[in-house]
Order: sequence, then structure tokens, then C-alpha cells
Amino acid sequence: MDVVTQTLARRVRQEREARGWSLAECAERSGVSRAMISKIERAEASPTAELLNRLATALGLTLAAIFADPEADADPAATRLARRAAQGEWRDPATGYLRRTVTPPGAPGAKIVEVEFPAHGRVVFDTVADIGIAQQVWMLEGEMELTLAGETHRLAAGDCLAMTLSQPVAFANPAGRPARYAVVLARPEARR
Repeated sequence: MDVVTQTLARRVRQEREARGWSLAECAERSGVSRAMISKIERAEASPTAELLNRLATALGLTLAAIFADPEADADPAATRLARRAAQGEWRDPATGYLRRTVTPPGAPGAKIVEVEFPAHGRVVFDTVADIGIAQQVWMLEGEMELTLAGETHRLAAGDCLAMTLSQPVAFANPAGRPARYAVVLARPEARR
């Protein structure tokens, strides 16, 4: 069992229990079956990104937060350096997209995730937790189409799209080759 799967299992269980939810209540709130949530919490399932997003939304978290390790983030002795070999990776079993957490555990501020998105792949996050998180998608290689609030933005290498995670979004790679992009997540600063 890999570290990311263990962290994911622990995180989902901790968040559900912190809210005092039974498996049945979490299933009802998220639209994910009780059996699947149980398998995720035991690290026996390989859930899709769309399914994890539904769980994260029900728990009031971002998809990035569902992969975070609160114990490592809270450890003041944790290193501020995340070597490439130690950065957790997760592959969506439905689309094959690869997600890598770049930000070191415990680092304050923005969180950075790198995504390698397969040719002709598509992921739809039809539910989101409106928790005031700003997101920027910076294209590193290839191209992507992001559909947000009915408007499609076509991004090429070097382009950056800023948005707030408050509405459904679809990620699609229209090209015949993989795309690679960075996602930067942060709470917006208060305006003065």
C-alpha cells in the first residue's frame, strides 16, 4: 500500500469522524456509496478523481486538501523541502491523469500540485465546496480546455487561468498528446 493511499484513507476517516458522521450519513451527503467510503477508509479502493471530489465537497474540503496529511502539516519539525522522489503521486483510475503534490508538508501559504493529463482525457468536477479558495492553472506543456460556468477557456503552454473554486469545472485535453500543468491553490488575501 503506497503512502498516498494510506494518507487518503486516514484523511477521509478523520474528517468524517470529526464531523460525527456515520458512513451512512457521509454517503448520503456525498452521493458516494457507504461501501465505497468504507473501502477508501481501509485503503482497499482506488477511487476516481470525480468520486474523491464529491467526498471532498461533502466534507467542505478541496480535492487538494483530501490528499493532505494533517499530521505532517502540523509537525513543526517537518522539512520545508520536498524532494522530487518524496512527493506523493496519485493516478486517477478512470482517466489515467497523474497528480503530484509538490508543496512540502507543513509549508505555509499556497499549495502546488502538478498534473499530467492524458491525451483526450476529461474530468468533470460537478460539485465543489465554496470555501473561498483561489486556484490558478498554469500550463507547462500541451493544451487544455477548462469549462467554468459554461465558458470554455483554451489554454496553451505558458497560459495561466485564475479562478475561484466555487462552481463546477471540467478539465479536458483535446490534443493527441499529454498535457502538463501546475495548479496553485491559496486563500485569497483580504482587500484593504
